[in-house]
Amino acid sequence: MKNTFGNHLSLTLFGESHGDYIGAVLDGITPGVKIDHEEIKGALQKRRPSGKIATSRVENDEYQIISGEHNGFTTGTPLTIIIPNQNKKSNDYDDIENIPRPAHADYAAEMKYHGYQDKRGGGHFSGRITVALVAIGGIIRPMLEDKGIKIGTHIAKFENISDRDFCNLGEDINVLKNRSFPTLSAEAEEKMLTLGEEVRSLGDSVGGILETSVIGMPKGVGEPWFDTVEGMISHAMFSIPAIKGIEFGKGFELAGMRGSQANDAFEIIDGDVRTKTNNNGGINGGITNGMPITFRTVVKPTPSIAIEQDSVDLTKKENAKLKIGGRHDAAIIQRVAPVVDAITAFVVADILTGRFGTDYFLS
Repeated sequence: MKNTFGNHLSLTLFGESHGDYIGAVLDGITPGVKIDHEEIKGALQKRRPSGKIATSRVENDEYQIISGEHNGFTTGTPLTIIIPNQNKKSNDYDDIENIPRPAHADYAAEMKYHGYQDKRGGGHFSGRITVALVAIGGIIRPMLEDKGIKIGTHIAKFENISDRDFCNLGEDINVLKNRSFPTLSAEAEEKMLTLGEEVRSLGDSVGGILETSVIGMPKGVGEPWFDTVEGMISHAMFSIPAIKGIEFGKGFELAGMRGSQANDAFEIIDGDVRTKTNNNGGINGGITNGMPITFRTVVKPTPSIAIEQDSVDLTKKENAKLKIGGRHDAAIIQRVAPVVDAITAFVVADILTGRFGTDYFLS
């Protein structure tokens, strides 16, 4: 069973949506890194549901680091973080235990685990598990920021509503760090929330597109072919349950360009080699070129909706109607943004450790 990711750092996830705990084990981290608990709490707060478009299941996320930390610093041995599940209503799933929810992992999990999986709230496949990713990100992001590397994600599109594009990346990433709803424009936030409330009133859900930028990455980091920077980031993104697509730089727009338009011409600025454009998203040949790494991810609409849907009863072997009750989000994209930031931070730290060694992150 493959629940571990990473080459030089490794990250293992464990737990279920309605189990006692969920958590993560981070191995290979640099010893002597100060753990900023306010950073972890802030990251968890951004992922926590709030407002009318989010689920009413709100957890306190009172995490514990039970290994790998001593006197406020990482020890370099496996760091284990656990987070209790306290606000559970498992009986919400009793009536649909054997009726798979469309677009969820229920049926696929049934085929893989032969019915022995924890089905409550999606079990190990639940978005609830991403809280452990966010907690780990809260440990790693300050390590990166000490090296001048910053990560920011905003909602580029919420169904048919667009946010403004990244402009001044450094300033925009700082703006996002202090916003509870991840847009660059307050006007876009207002429109998105209004649409989300309208969709919820219909019992439906909405998806969108996230845009992420990583600034301050050293040049020459990454591997050709199978461990390209794009490949490692993409691999990590598809660990997030709601992500269904990714593109780097101009991505699919490149199909409509000619080489003269798509190529990023080089120039010298203050003695440094730069590119005039960044259509390739800061990566050439799978390796960083010093420009910002930019990518966009597609977040599908929340599968759990109140509208009646067609499904099957796996016990009776007959068609069935499904109407999902319980507590669910009309949109999860705003809660996916901090997850994307966190798993991006892990991948970047893993790549940098491979290039420069564990001691790269020592102060």
